[in-house]
Amino acid sequence: MGGNSKAFRVRISGLVQGVSFRVWTRFRAEEFGLAGWVRNETDGSVTALIAGPETAVSAMLKEFWKGPPGASVQAVEAEPVSPESVPSGFRITA
Repeated sequence: MGGNSKAFRVRISGLVQGVSFRVWTRFRAEEFGLAGWVRNETDGSVTALIAGPETAVSAMLKEFWKGPPGASVQAVEAEPVSPESVPSGFRITA
């Protein structure tokens, strides 16, 4: 990734499972040209790893607060990580 790349591990909580949050995340991440993954957690939250140009990452972090129709996001917690640790492409994981 380039010099202005950013990466974050993000935990989204609220009503975020059972509303296609992972599919929506992959779609939006691909639109923004981001790499990473998204998965459901056993506590009902969703975790995502997103990486790419700083402006695209910032835009995706704002999008997490909206979520797909039917979602009710209560919190978005983002922790910076190394962009080099992010796989290419964007996928939904188990």
